[in-house]
Amino acid sequence: MKVLLIEDDRALAEALGEALGDAGLLVETAGTGGEGDYLLRTERYDAVVLDLGLPDGDGTRWLAQWREDAIDLPVLVLTARERWSDKAAGFSAGADDYVTKPFETAEVLFRLHALVRRSHGHAHPVLSAGTLSYDTHTGSVTLAGRPVSLTAQETRLLAYLMHAAPRVVSRSELAEHVYDRDHEPDSNVIDVQISRLRRKLGGERIETRRGQGYRLVAVEDEGA
Repeated sequence: MKVLLIEDDRALAEALGEALGDAGLLVETAGTGGEGDYLLRTERYDAVVLDLGLPDGDGTRWLAQWREDAIDLPVLVLTARERWSDKAAGFSAGADDYVTKPFETAEVLFRLHALVRRSHGHAHPVLSAGTLSYDTHTGSVTLAGRPVSLTAQETRLLAYLMHAAPRVVSRSELAEHVYDRDHEPDSNVIDVQISRLRRKLGGERIETRRGQGYRLVAVEDEGA
């Protein structure tokens, strides 16, 4: 999951970004609404964490503009404002969820996972494709009930394919959602990591569509 964190408190942004990164998320940060606006219009993200008290305009103003421009990815508002009127303003501007400061990082993480799952049409926290399962809360992967050891990058690739399934995902889409904008790989790197996933999960589970990309296939193992 690739998240844009728009927060002007640098210490808070660094701490939250590090904590979410340790949980397996790819986090990019912006310190102003204008910087966040630029990144949203030039990069691809799965969700936004938005502070309301930004130095160049209230977060609700930026959010309302994004919704008007059909930027419809999930937005989690993170702010010290606790009054109901402030929450109502955030939701009216287009927020999907709201967390007040101080907060527990685990709560932010759970809410982000839930928002992204639902944006892909998944209600349950465990995503499944045949006997392959991915727990969005813990980041664990099992195959026919047995744990599978994956690297952080392999987990992000698989998680995105599972969220998107059964849709075909292009290499460019994978790169935009799974890699940092400063370290986006060429297609060969993605091919290599897909090959490693196939070795661990079974080659038939990830289908290559020539000229289009990859698609996760639900496979029911014999005797599972």
